[in-house]
Amino acid sequence: MRFTDGIWEEAKGIRQHKVHSLWEYKISDKGIEVFVPCTEIRDLNDTTYGPALTVWFTSPRRDVIKIRVKHYDGKIEKGPEFKLFQEETELEFDDTEETVSMTSGKTAVIIQKKGEFSFSFYYEGKKIVSSKDRSLAYVTDLDYEADQWCDFNHCPPRPHYMKETYMREQLSLGVGENIYGLGERFTSLVKNGQTIEIWNKDGGTFGDQSYKNIPFYLSNYGYGVLVNHPEHISFEVGTENVRKVQFSVEGETLEYMVIGGGTPKGVLGNYTALTGRSPVPPAWSFGLWLSTSWTPSYAPEVVHGFVEEMKKRNIPLGVFHYDAGWMKPFELCNFKWDSRFDDVKGMLSKIKENGVKICVWINPYIGQRSQLYREGKEKGYLLIRKDGSIWQSDLWMPGQTIVDFTNPDACRWYAGKLEELLDTGVDCLKTDFAERIPTEVQWFDGSDPDKMHNYYTYLYNKTVYEMLKRKKGERDACVFARSATVGTQQFPVNWGGDNLATYES
Repeated sequence: MRFTDGIWEEAKGIRQHKVHSLWEYKISDKGIEVFVPCTEIRDLNDTTYGPALTVWFTSPRRDVIKIRVKHYDGKIEKGPEFKLFQEETELEFDDTEETVSMTSGKTAVIIQKKGEFSFSFYYEGKKIVSSKDRSLAYVTDLDYEADQWCDFNHCPPRPHYMKETYMREQLSLGVGENIYGLGERFTSLVKNGQTIEIWNKDGGTFGDQSYKNIPFYLSNYGYGVLVNHPEHISFEVGTENVRKVQFSVEGETLEYMVIGGGTPKGVLGNYTALTGRSPVPPAWSFGLWLSTSWTPSYAPEVVHGFVEEMKKRNIPLGVFHYDAGWMKPFELCNFKWDSRFDDVKGMLSKIKENGVKICVWINPYIGQRSQLYREGKEKGYLLIRKDGSIWQSDLWMPGQTIVDFTNPDACRWYAGKLEELLDTGVDCLKTDFAERIPTEVQWFDGSDPDKMHNYYTYLYNKTVYEMLKRKKGERDACVFARSATVGTQQFPVNWGGDNLATYES
């Protein structure tokens, strides 16, 4: 999101309250707390209006510096939050006349005590990135009203009513610095010059929408940045300002982490230590996968003819995947083989004689004609609207609804249905979809609907992967997922999404 209109003007209806200068700071064994007004403090009158921000510098792991910025403290903050693997970290502090600093491992932050508020990060003594030029800001709309007192004293108008508020940070972007990451994307590998919205969408592989939005980027300057928010985040990578990587979130709080490492491998090692590491996928998953895809005819002789043709051509096959047509039309998902497939166990056993594993398509959406819809409705396992009615749509299946994975009983119910499916001879599950998650809803555990939009896929894939691990053991557990968020790398593997069979695609 852009808050300016070129170098001189702010965007229409927008006001930026940029940090001005450090007012007070405190050092504890956990980190550094800083209080920063967003205006110049010249006399007592200047202390009677805001905004002002509190900034905490801590370290959740060695070589990781966490920055948490807060405006209003009274807002109720609901989950979910990314699961982070934190550890006690020995910190070193240095307090001089000009600066105060904190070091975690080989990564340090140095905060300027005089002049405009700014801070810079270092790895092994080399500067890697900075927040300066009043880059940190609290952003509001312009629905303010001035009073006579402010007119007389020439102070900024006092807040009257704010429809939207944002927290914004701009980190330096150096000459020759390249930015990578921010999830699976289909635009240029180098993200410089791109506006990137961290919001999972079922958009195919044709544009700047993505199934797997990860608010983490990697710099060739030897560091990474994780913006620790499951909800919508907007990145301007050298677009609003060619000297900056800007990110913003709606609300009163911003939290991000600068991750040192020196090399891409070092940075990614620290990032995955923080957010979770992937187990090695099963050896068979590295073979060739063949999918029925959306073949016009799902007759058994047509579908299984694919396997026979591969065999005739001496093309080794590792996994045969049954896509959506394996279930009865209009009853997705019921996890029951369509009546076209008789003797399912015998059918799958024949395919597996040559060492081929079986994968089948599933998703977390349940059509109204499915038996699972009736069960889920009765037991309260389906996502509901704010008025208490079940959320439904015709976008995928007529009357479809969504499993509420914030309900532990719903997770066990869903996993139990899949266990029955594995008993027929299925080895792997394609956990498709999970991007079209509405926000005008209420979740079983009271989660924030905006945060759940991206985070839902974590709960979905976790539920399925852990069931597979229980049934088959960790060495054979494997999903075939389309959507992702921070941490879903713990549940391998992913596929690239809907593309065309063309070279360009």
